Amino acid sequence: MLGLGMTIKERIEKIRERIEGAAIRSGRKPGEIRLMGVSKFHGAGEITEAVQAGLFLFGESRVQEAEGKFPPLKETYPALELHLIGNLQQNKVKRAISVFDGIQSADRDELISALGTAVGKNRTALTVLLELHTGEDSKSGYPNEDSLSRAVELILSFPGLKLSGLMTMAPLTQDEAMIRRAFKKLYSAQGLLRRRFPEIDFSCLSMGMSGDFETAIEEGSTLVRVGTAIFGEEK
Repeated sequence: MLGLGMTIKERIEKIRERIEGAAIRSGRKPGEIRLMGVSKFHGAGEITEAVQAGLFLFGESRVQEAEGKFPPLKETYPALELHLIGNLQQNKVKRAISVFDGIQSADRDELISALGTAVGKNRTALTVLLELHTGEDSKSGYPNEDSLSRAVELILSFPGLKLSGLMTMAPLTQDEAMIRRAFKKLYSAQGLLRRRFPEIDFSCLSMGMSGDFETAIEEGSTLVRVGTAIFGEEK
């Protein structure tokens, strides 16, 4: 864990160094991996510090919290990009699409249908990632590749949705072998879906958090979701 006395800018710089190291170790280009700052429970001042350090991609878990923080920030920093990474209740879909640029936690057909209907044809396409269940302590996510394939077909029926890849939550464990298996499962699902749907862009693999993002990069992650290592413990 990074030192408590470090500034947010210094922490981001250290994390980028670790991302670069993990990418080089696995024969990849560091530029292939995006860093997301998970800003839930942290205020606009801390987010502004991160933006001023060159971080423009953020993730939030709750619609109401994002509504209260991000509209003014996005006015000041138009390049800022915000994704929902937590469970989305269907009764909050319309509110979610008004503040988020992407939904990373599309984990069931009913939610996809609600998103597609709400977005319609009258706005820029909403980026969507399909969530695959890979950890036994997590209940969210599609259970297997066949259910993901059906979800892809459903997304294709809504012109306002843009599928760009997959995400997963690794099991909360210190067992690195279990964590790697979860990441490998997502990488394998990406390959299968690319073969089934060669016309679709599945390039985004969102996996890895503060404690395991280097492992995730070694297993193919293209987007790591880092909160504590940037902002400190949740307040």
